[in-house]
Amino acid sequence: LSIESSRRLHYRFCTCSLISHCLSFFLCFFTFYLLSADFRFYIENHTRNPDDLSRKQVRIYQLYSRTTGKHVQILGKKINANGDDGGKYALLVVETETFGSHIRIKGKESEHYICMNEKGKIVGRPDGRKQECVFVEEFLENNYTALVSAKYKGWYLGFNRKGRPKKGSRTTQRQQEVHFMKRQPKGRVDPLEEFRFTTVTKRTRRARRLKPNPKRN
Repeated sequence: LSIESSRRLHYRFCTCSLISHCLSFFLCFFTFYLLSADFRFYIENHTRNPDDLSRKQVRIYQLYSRTTGKHVQILGKKINANGDDGGKYALLVVETETFGSHIRIKGKESEHYICMNEKGKIVGRPDGRKQECVFVEEFLENNYTALVSAKYKGWYLGFNRKGRPKKGSRTTQRQQEVHFMKRQPKGRVDPLEEFRFTTVTKRTRRARRLKPNPKRN
């Protein structure tokens, strides 16, 4: 082959290689764009409009109020923080959302959800699918938990010293009225307490069950 022919072949080879790389790049970019768009769509649907399919966990426990020394109870449309330990209206079914700490709180006996309306009033509703019935858990340094409305930012679930609900617009995270502690119902053992750890000594090499500490919370 002549020098001119070699140059032409080399030029064609380089051109084809460049076109191939460009096509591969655009194909990868287009695929990444589609995947990103689908993922953003999935995130938006499951965070803005949480539904039954997005729930990943259901738990039953009580919410101990720091101000009243009693528990949140859902009587139906009315909600207060004067429930006794182990009371049937104080048993709460807490439904956790897939993303973050979004939860819905339903009374096991009354089957009403804790909701906050546009005026900041705490009410019980039989249908908890609306955003007004979704709260976000905020874990505090003092081992308490605060529940802020997912729809009305900065408005917390809270109760005064008499156990009556406070308006969300009059609450802040620092107030003791919005501090709660999760508790197992009276007479029910925490699943973590059911485990018994054993130790093996060099002398006997036998496993001995450790007795649970009664002072442990």
